[in-house]
Amino acid sequence: MYGFHGAYLRIDLTRDESTRIPLDPGVLRAHLGGVGLGAWLLDREAPVGVDPLAPEAPIVLAFSPLVGTPLTTSAKFAVVAKSPLTGMLSDGLSSSDFALAGKAMGVDAIVIVGRCAEPSIWRAGRLEATDQWGASAADTERALAGTGRVIAIGIAGENGVRFASLSNGGRHAGRGGIGAVMGAKRLKALVVAGDVATQLADPARVRAQALDLARRSLGEATAKYRELGTLANLPVFDRLGVLPTRNFQSGRFDGIARLVEGGLAAGHGSTRQSCARCTIGCEHRYAAADGSTARVEYESAFALGPLCGIDDPAAVVEAIGRCDALGLDTISAGGTIAFAMECGERGWLADGPRFGDARSLLASLDAIAARRGVGDLLAEGSRRAALRIGRGALAIAAQVKGLEMPGYEPRGLHAQALGFAVGTRGADHNRSSAYEIDFSEKADRLHGDSRTALLTIESEDRAALIDSLILCKFLRGAFADVYAESAELLEAVTGMDFSAAELRDLATRVVTLRKRFNVREGWKPADDSLPDRFFDEAVESPGAPTARLSRERLGEMIRAYYVARGWSPDGYPPLPREREDAVGAEADAAGRMQAESLRPEPLG
Repeated sequence: MYGFHGAYLRIDLTRDESTRIPLDPGVLRAHLGGVGLGAWLLDREAPVGVDPLAPEAPIVLAFSPLVGTPLTTSAKFAVVAKSPLTGMLSDGLSSSDFALAGKAMGVDAIVIVGRCAEPSIWRAGRLEATDQWGASAADTERALAGTGRVIAIGIAGENGVRFASLSNGGRHAGRGGIGAVMGAKRLKALVVAGDVATQLADPARVRAQALDLARRSLGEATAKYRELGTLANLPVFDRLGVLPTRNFQSGRFDGIARLVEGGLAAGHGSTRQSCARCTIGCEHRYAAADGSTARVEYESAFALGPLCGIDDPAAVVEAIGRCDALGLDTISAGGTIAFAMECGERGWLADGPRFGDARSLLASLDAIAARRGVGDLLAEGSRRAALRIGRGALAIAAQVKGLEMPGYEPRGLHAQALGFAVGTRGADHNRSSAYEIDFSEKADRLHGDSRTALLTIESEDRAALIDSLILCKFLRGAFADVYAESAELLEAVTGMDFSAAELRDLATRVVTLRKRFNVREGWKPADDSLPDRFFDEAVESPGAPTARLSRERLGEMIRAYYVARGWSPDGYPPLPREREDAVGAEADAAGRMQAESLRPEPLG
């Protein structure tokens, strides 16, 4: 096969066995790779109702037909699992040489199940006891350098923090707590290496496409990412009144000038880097006081800065570096700590962190990773912590389905409010990029309606395609027609005659597949909403007296979204054969029949 290898590697840690399981070409065509193939494999491998931290719960690492080609930003993999934070599907993406080495093993995905008898690493097809338990992910990677490409967890994953991350080459798949799933398996690290090349149907055409895409990746659409990175959003969002501050109590931050203009934007001690096989170069690393460096971007800076009332740029850089070293998702860490800060302000939580106190922020990160003191409560995430605290705390926990909100104020960004509410991963900005609708002339960000719902669907579907290919979303502005141009890329790589219409159907299929998984795991219509704070309180908004979001307005957008998706009015998708196109339905059926009949082929 061109582009694909036609199989996935299934690693059973309990038995210390690795088997290569064939994948039907129809399944691959219908889901490509990344989050699409990852969701399909999770649905196949995960027992219904499985505890995310049980041995039977799978972790899926999925590549794509573009991985291993010269196309810019294609060195990425998706990691998919049932989230211990939300109880629903979680999928993350990460760029690194791990993706290249993993696919070079001659597989399109890796599925990890079972539990090691003792803390271990997996390398060269076998488990090995490790002395790295208790080390940072970065130290573990350094210890294993030269033996292959590594993904590893920090102590947060070892201790079952529900928002622990996976690390690889200084990059992190953070959201949803998949690091805790790996820690529950007593698997400290996975080391991969291979020499199986990705075969191209038309090498000359792929090389020409790669040169053209690289040229476009350096155009105006990506300029802001190269110059300052996504940090450029901080002052812009503050001016618009949509920069979440002090646990979403405000959309404006009094300390923005000190944090950005006198600190982060000045770029003192910063360097610019690129991900593996990337020409954009959006990564900006800042020096911390201890001599280490941290990759600083908008979401991390918002969550550990304004959201916690911290305006000291050095403290924010240190906090981001601390999260990376401990293996914590920066958004959930900042969101959960900011929630605890407000609870302390209200007298609901003793001995917790305080707004504006950088020392208590850093101490809380250490306590969470070690599950020490109040950190044991906060390691559960803001929703579980709120339920334990009581006193109406759930109303101010800024999360959806248990996943803490990223840096977009939903009362002033109604398309993003809808994206948060209906997102299968929970409160999420990467699976829809709905905020782009709010910042465009296509919709009124303070008055969402049915058109907002339609535009949000378009944004979700586009993201599902890009995340299944897998390419970086920063390239989205470089495409005139992402569906038509992606079809051309795939045709040159795989030799299959993809069309724009087929890829539109594929994107819709991926979104629906993720929703169906959540339904089978207990999703209910009430899960698609926002916390009470966002309906009961308004925030200041430049150009308008206040920014508000009513339950009725969000409810109308959600219903319009469901109807436009072809789901029931209360959000349940139909069975596959009722709505999906024939290619997707037949591919799913063929894959399931094959899964039941194939005998796994042991590795040599």
